[in-house]
Amino acid sequence: MDRAALRLILLGVFLLSASSQPVKKKQDVDIYSFYINSTVTSRYATTVITSRVANTVNESQEIQFEVKIPKNAFISKFRMTIEGKIYDGVVKEKQEAQQQYSRAVSRGESAGLIKSVGRTLEDFKTSVTVAAFSKVTFELTYEELLKRRLGKYELLINAQPMQPVADFKIDVHIQEKPGFSFLEVKGDLSTGDLANAIKTTRADKDAWVTFYPTQDQQTKCESCGESGLKGDLLITYDVERSSHKGEVMVSNGYFVHYFAPSDVSRIPKNVVFIIDRSGSMNGRKMHQTRLALLKILSDLDGDDHFGLITFDSEVKTWKNELLKATKENLETAKSFVKEIRDRGATDINAAVLAGVDMIHRHPREETASILILLTDGDPTSGETNKERIMANVREAIGPKFPLYCLGFGYDVNFDFLTKMSLENGGVARRIYEDSDADLQLQGFYDEVAVPLLTDVQLKYTGGTNLTKTSFSLYFNGSEIVVSGQITDNSVESFTSEVIAVSKGNNVTYQETVMVKDTSDVPPENEDFMPRLWAYLTVKQILERQVLLKGQEKEDEKKAALKLSLKYQFVTPLTSMVVTKPQGDEVEVADKPKEGGEEPRPPVPGYSHFSPSQPGQPGLHGQHVLHGLQALPGRPGASSQRYQTSGRRGMPMLLGRPAPPLAHPGIHDYSDLLISGYGRMLTIPRRIADVVLPTMSSIPRVRSNRFLLPSAGQSKPLCFDVPVPQKLRLLQDSASEFSMNGQFMTRRQGFSKIAFHYKTKHLLTINTSSISYQDGQSHVEFLWDQEPTQHNTEGVSIILRSNEMDVTMGHIRVVILLHKKNGGVFLWPAVRQQPKDVSLMGILGKPEASYEEVQGSQTTLKIMDQEVKASMEDVTDYTLPSTPVIRCWLVPFQAVMQGEISDFTVTRL
Repeated sequence: MDRAALRLILLGVFLLSASSQPVKKKQDVDIYSFYINSTVTSRYATTVITSRVANTVNESQEIQFEVKIPKNAFISKFRMTIEGKIYDGVVKEKQEAQQQYSRAVSRGESAGLIKSVGRTLEDFKTSVTVAAFSKVTFELTYEELLKRRLGKYELLINAQPMQPVADFKIDVHIQEKPGFSFLEVKGDLSTGDLANAIKTTRADKDAWVTFYPTQDQQTKCESCGESGLKGDLLITYDVERSSHKGEVMVSNGYFVHYFAPSDVSRIPKNVVFIIDRSGSMNGRKMHQTRLALLKILSDLDGDDHFGLITFDSEVKTWKNELLKATKENLETAKSFVKEIRDRGATDINAAVLAGVDMIHRHPREETASILILLTDGDPTSGETNKERIMANVREAIGPKFPLYCLGFGYDVNFDFLTKMSLENGGVARRIYEDSDADLQLQGFYDEVAVPLLTDVQLKYTGGTNLTKTSFSLYFNGSEIVVSGQITDNSVESFTSEVIAVSKGNNVTYQETVMVKDTSDVPPENEDFMPRLWAYLTVKQILERQVLLKGQEKEDEKKAALKLSLKYQFVTPLTSMVVTKPQGDEVEVADKPKEGGEEPRPPVPGYSHFSPSQPGQPGLHGQHVLHGLQALPGRPGASSQRYQTSGRRGMPMLLGRPAPPLAHPGIHDYSDLLISGYGRMLTIPRRIADVVLPTMSSIPRVRSNRFLLPSAGQSKPLCFDVPVPQKLRLLQDSASEFSMNGQFMTRRQGFSKIAFHYKTKHLLTINTSSISYQDGQSHVEFLWDQEPTQHNTEGVSIILRSNEMDVTMGHIRVVILLHKKNGGVFLWPAVRQQPKDVSLMGILGKPEASYEEVQGSQTTLKIMDQEVKASMEDVTDYTLPSTPVIRCWLVPFQAVMQGEISDFTVTRL
C-alpha cells in the first residue's frame, strides 16, 4: 500500500469536510490552532496566516497547504516549521528559477499553482510530508495597499474552516494617523450569534477588530453546520479628511501622499455608453445589461449629457448627438434600452470610433468626457486586427478623455481591452457572469459618476523615484496615491504641490511636510513606508509594461525585478523557491493573470476518490476531509499517484506570470500529553530562571482604571477601582459560572484570577502558573512553557504566549500576562458572553450609554442622571498591544449603579 497522503486546504482559514461515507469520530490530523493576523498602517496591509497541524497517527502523512489571497497582494514570506527546523521560501528571478527547475515545468506538473478563485481571490498551494505523531507549522505573509472606492477602504477576510477549530483567531489592527470617520464590520460572519464573537475597539487613530468564535459557535451560525464556519468578514472604513491638501506621511527617507479632496464642486460630464449587442450577448447577459443601463440612466445628473450606441456588425446610435439628461430625454432613452436585442457579429472598431466622434462633435466647456465600452468577445466584423483597432482609437481620442472597457464574461479578450484602456487613460474591468452582473455594472459606473478634478498633476520638491504623478481625472470617493523617496533624506526642504482643473479653473494645493514620529507605528510594521513605495512602484511598472517597447520596457522591467528581489515580493517577474525536507525536494507555483482562466468552481462539501491504477484499492469509504484527506497506506511508500501536485522530486516555484498589462501560536504538545479521551497523563515541569525586579523600580498605584465601551459614542467611559481589592469580575448564576480577581498590592493589574464552573471546575491563574481541577484530575501549566490546549466537558483552555484563552459554557475570557514597568500582572478581557443575559460583576456590563450635556464640557448624562466627568487617558490592557485611549472618567457609582463593596468577595 502507498504511504498515507493527507491534503490540507486553507481558505483564508482551513476547509474541512467529510466524505459521503460514515466519518470516524477520531481524526488522524488535528489543526490545533489557526490565526489570521492583519496589520494595516496607513492603508498598507500586511497579513500573516499561521496554521499549526499535528499528525496524530503512527504513520507519515502528506499535508497540503492551500490559502486564498487577494489578487492585488504580493506574497512576501512563506515558511514551514517541522520539528523545530525552519524551511523558508526564497524569491528568485523567474527565468533563473525556471531554468533551475525545468524538469517540472516541461512536464507541466509544477505543484503549488496560484489560481484564480472567483472575483477577488487567488489560490496558493504547497505540501509536505509529516512524520508520525509530528507537527508542522505553515506561515504565509502577503502585503497589499488598500484602494479607496466609493468613499471607503475594504479589508476582506474569507473564513471557511469546514471544521470547528479549538484555537481559532482573527486579529486586525488598523492604524490611521488622521483618525476614522467610520468603521464597520460586515459579512456573513458578523450575523446572528457570531456577532458576539466580534469585538471592535477604537481609539483616536487606532482600531482593533477581533473574531474569536468558540467551537460551539462555529457550528451554529446561519451558514454553518458540523463542518464549521463558512463566510466572510468584511471590515470597511474611511479616515477623517480635515485637510483638503491631502495627507502626507514621511518615514525612513520615504513619503506617501494620499490626495482625496472633497471641497470642490462636481464637474458635469459627457458620457457615451457603447454596448455590444452581438449574438454572444444573448439571454441573461443582455437582460442584465438592460437592467444596469436603466438604473444608470436614472442616476444621471440634470447637467450631464449622454449618448447611447449599440453595435454588432452594424453601429446604431440612439441619437446622433449628446443630449442633456432631462426627464423627457431619459424616458426616451430608457425606451430605447428596453428594445436592445442581441444579433450579429462584433465591430468594436467602428463602435468606439462612433463614440469618440459623438463627443468631438459636441464639445462643452467646463465638463469631463468619458467613454464606456461594454463587450463580451473579440472583434469579428469590420476591422478585426487588434493592433490597428488600438491605433485607430488612440489617434481618434488623443489625450482628451479616458476610455473604460468592461469585459463581460470569460470569452472576452481581456488583454486587448486592458491595453486599449491604458493607452487612453482608462482602466479595464471584468464583469463576472453571475446573478449580480447588473449590480457590477452599476457599481463601476458609480465609481466614475462624479468627476471632481481633471488634469491632476502632483509635484514634489525634494522628492525622487516617484510613482505615477499625472492623472486625467479624479472622481469623488476615490483617492490618488503617490509615493517616493526624499532626496538625501532632507525632510526640511521637502514640499508637495497639486495642480488640477476644476470646472475650467486651475486649483492648487500646497503642503509643507514635517517629520513624522514613527514611534506610534506597530514594531512589526515599522518598515511599511519603503515597502509601500516598492509595492506601488512595482504594480505601476507592471501595468505600464503593455504600453512600453524596446529599451525603455527592458529598463523598467529590470527596475521592478530589482525591487521584487529586494523586498522578497512574489511578482510576475519572480518566483519563490521552497525547499522541502524530503531529499531537498522543491516546488513551484505560478500566479495566473487576470482573464487567463475561468475560476475553479466551489469545492463541494463531499469528496470522492477512485483507484488510480488497476488492482489498487480505491479510496471510497475512507475518512475524507475536504482540505484534510487522510488516505490509507504504509509509512514510507510513494504517494505520487494520489497527488495532484507537489510530486516528490519535482520542483516548485511560487511565482506569478507576466501580466497583460507573527502571529505567535501553538507550536507543539511537548508539555502536555493527552490520551484518546483528553485525560492528562504527564506534565513535564520546567523551571525558568526568573530575575525579580526591585520594588523601587515598580511604580506604585492607588487604583486600577477600567474601560467600558459606549453605544453610539466615539469615546468610551472609564472608572477607577482602588487597590487592594478582591473583586467579583463576572458571574452568571444560570450557568454556574463566576470569575473573581485579586488586585496586586500597590501595583497595576491583578495578581490572581480564579474561575468557577458547575461546582467541580476550578481554574486558578497567577503570574507564574495556572492550575486546573475538574473534580477528578489536577493539571498545572507554566506561563513560559510551550503553548498547549486542554478541552473537557464544556471547558476549553488554550495557553498561548502571554495569553490564557478560557471558554466555559457560553462565556469566553482571555487572561493576558503583561510585563510593564518592571512588573508582571494579569488582566482579563471578556471576548464573549451570552446575548440578552444580564451578568453580574465589574465586567458584567458589555457597554454603557451616555449623552454629553449641551453647554457643558465636563458633564455627562448617564441613566437619566447628570454626573461630572473629565477627559483622561487610559491604557487598554484587554489588548496585547496596550494602546492608550482617551475616555470619559466618571465615578464608579454612576456607571456601575452600586458601591464598590457590592462587587467585592471575601475569597477567590
